[in-house]
Amino acid sequence: PGYLAAQSALKAKGIDEVLVYCVNDGAVMGAWSKDQGVDGSMITFLADTRCEFTKAMNLVLDHPGPMSVLGTPRCKRFALYAVDGVIKVLNVSEGPDDPAGDTDPSASCVEAMLKLI
Repeated sequence: PGYLAAQSALKAKGIDEVLVYCVNDGAVMGAWSKDQGVDGSMITFLADTRCEFTKAMNLVLDHPGPMSVLGTPRCKRFALYAVDGVIKVLNVSEGPDDPAGDTDPSASCVEAMLKLI
């Protein structure tokens, strides 16, 4: 919701598109996109069905705590800013007692990214 609400600020910084992806299937991501009301916005939801991009980025969430609930490896909570395919900023929301970034997701929230872009 934060990225959707901050579209004007993102566009003012030269951002053309925000990609949101999860280790999940396309049907789930499509339903989530619809639920979040991002159709027609600058936000696109994508699925990393086999965790390939997540593994390539070394962002697999496989900590025993979240795994006991989720069952399979997922992706860490992160925000990435890239220009022409070159990563300029990579913020991961995680901590020693918070491997999924649930307690403090601020590093991957739009406010933190806007400060760094």
